[in-house]
Amino acid sequence: MKKQRIYKNLTFQVLTAIFIGVMVGLIWPEVGKEMKPVGDTFINAVKMVIAPIIFLTIVLGIAKMGDMKKVGKVGGKAFIYFEVVTTLALMIGLIVVNVIKPGAGLNFNELEKGDISQYTANGGEGINWIEFVTHIVPSNMVDAFAKGDILQVLFFSILFGVGLAALGEKGKIVIEFLDKLSLVFFKIIGYVMKAAPLGAFGAMAYTIGHFGLASLVPLGKLMISVYVTMFLFIFVVLNIICKMYGFSLWNYLKFIKDEILIVLGTSSSESVLPRMMDKMERIGCSKSVVGLVIPTGYSFNLDGTSIYLSMAVVFLAQVFGVDLTIGQQVTILLVLMLTSKGAAGVTGSGFIVLASTLAALQVIPLEGLALLLGVDRFMSEGRAIVNLIGNGIATMVVAKSENEFDENKAKKAISEMKLMKQEQQKQAV
Repeated sequence: MKKQRIYKNLTFQVLTAIFIGVMVGLIWPEVGKEMKPVGDTFINAVKMVIAPIIFLTIVLGIAKMGDMKKVGKVGGKAFIYFEVVTTLALMIGLIVVNVIKPGAGLNFNELEKGDISQYTANGGEGINWIEFVTHIVPSNMVDAFAKGDILQVLFFSILFGVGLAALGEKGKIVIEFLDKLSLVFFKIIGYVMKAAPLGAFGAMAYTIGHFGLASLVPLGKLMISVYVTMFLFIFVVLNIICKMYGFSLWNYLKFIKDEILIVLGTSSSESVLPRMMDKMERIGCSKSVVGLVIPTGYSFNLDGTSIYLSMAVVFLAQVFGVDLTIGQQVTILLVLMLTSKGAAGVTGSGFIVLASTLAALQVIPLEGLALLLGVDRFMSEGRAIVNLIGNGIATMVVAKSENEFDENKAKKAISEMKLMKQEQQKQAV
């Protein structure tokens, strides 16, 4: 294996960039605030190729699979898995927030608040389910790609893949062309990811410079509670799932460590969506399963977001001194099972979902959301990382259950990863 200097390693570069970003934000907060365009530009560069990569991966996966019954079976299993695991995440969040009680003793009137009008203007009235469902079907194919709407691109891609598969031999020339085109887009994403350290630096410098670590102190107990819950969810719930399906959580986490660090720096799981699709194929999942599960999971399998939402609702109840009954907390669980899916892909969706949930419960004042704005940015990294980890595991679970998982490919990928790590350790010494 070709030797690689430690400073050329992406993990080292991103960690260094995050550290420098934190320092700039702390020492020169005004400079940190000006770094926002750097992080935004990197995320935009990734988003530029997300829609075509999703389209190509799904179309090629379905066209090569050929069997439409199997496509439906994979999609069905994925949705059942998403619902079960996100419900577990919601339940764990409710249990921990009731045990730790991070909102007890806090006075709403004495805490710093933010402007929530942009989130509650529509969200406070609840989610329009008819609009949500009809929105999945794009009125214009080009518009769906131009806006980068994952759900609309997903819908069109499945239809295109089914149509292409139905052509049989006549469609082979199109499949060959799309196969080569996908290589071009993955090459592009390879170039874009070289700027990942810059993106992580810009996003982190802005976050620290704009919000400041001082904003964490009053609501620090909530933030710690959320992170502890996410840790337990990954290393208990997801670990049990991994063991049930015969793969190592630890090896998987090490395999996607670069993606985890990029999400940590940018607070956006979308920043690594193309890389995750590539990595899931490299670790043994078939292209068809990866194409269906990963993009769908980005809208419907939000484990980290589910944990945060359930804890945030009960936290606000504790701040306002509202003693929620068991029945009310079960209602919260049922409402969030729906609303956490309903605002998928919407900007500020976390606050829209919270506003909708509080409006449905009618026992907690909506203005309580203003408390969460100060610490939300610092918890968004955790949510995005848990969402990322959960989607990768969902892909492997569905692939294994459908015999669409190549064990030899997985062993090779893990072996190469370990060899690379040994080489890096030698270089560091």
